[in-house]
Amino acid sequence: MGENEAKKCKFKPTVIGSIQKGKTSSTDTKNGAVDMMRLKVDLILFAGGDGTARDICEAIDCKVPALGIPAGVKIHSAVYAVNPERAGDLAVRHLQFGLPLQEAEVMDVDEEAFREGRVSAKLYGYLNVPFERGFTQSAKSGSAGTGDEEYQKKVIAACVVEQMNDEFLYIIGPGSTTRAIGQELGFEKTILGVDVVDRRKLVAKDANERQLLELISGRKAKIVITPIGGQGYIFGRGNQQISPAVIRKVGKDNIIVVATRNKLNSLITKPFLVDTGDEEVDKGLTGYVRVLVGYSEEVVKKVER
Repeated sequence: MGENEAKKCKFKPTVIGSIQKGKTSSTDTKNGAVDMMRLKVDLILFAGGDGTARDICEAIDCKVPALGIPAGVKIHSAVYAVNPERAGDLAVRHLQFGLPLQEAEVMDVDEEAFREGRVSAKLYGYLNVPFERGFTQSAKSGSAGTGDEEYQKKVIAACVVEQMNDEFLYIIGPGSTTRAIGQELGFEKTILGVDVVDRRKLVAKDANERQLLELISGRKAKIVITPIGGQGYIFGRGNQQISPAVIRKVGKDNIIVVATRNKLNSLITKPFLVDTGDEEVDKGLTGYVRVLVGYSEEVVKKVER
């Protein structure tokens, strides 16, 4: 797992264990982590999402320093660097200078809550992660689910729907805040997916990148997104269907960011973050963005990469 890639990069890797080509599983990940722990490595770097983090956590607990390179769909855990570049920087600094370790949460979607229509991240354990402020992401914080929070979502949704222009398609990203927009329009929005609305009617449910590009071909479009609570990502975490190609076609000026005041409070002084995997697109998204927080109420928030 990774041998060929390492050799292409002119490394001379020590290969441990064995796999059946094309049929790797979580067991291989766990076995590999255990083997590396027995070899007394200084740091385990792993690429993936929350499922991979759970596998590593189950295999090594906090016995060996570990750090995640974000490359999955669900990345709620605090064991991941804010982007792959920062993961490399943090690994080098740790190996050269011996950074302090911090216990970081391994999170994943609570399946029972999801079946009930709520996105809630469940704690599965901890990993010891090299720490330097600004290099690793925070764990996702869930919605409070209070009456006030739900009222804020409804008010925001009412404002978005009222301002919809029939000349535009609306790509509505995942999240409980954006789900309220679907409810306002009279349909059940996919809470973890991306839906598309045309003239206030649902035209695509749980759309992938290819479908989005086909739908917006020759059309004007807007993207409606909400940041991940506690982390602040607006692109690159949980909404990868809204790819760099989609963002380019839509344009920065046609991105609508919505968030409840409670969600913004969970970020305190943290900026919004982007990690689309395309450096040019990420740079274009940085700066400042208006955030709809109530009925015709907006605040300005900084966006960084």
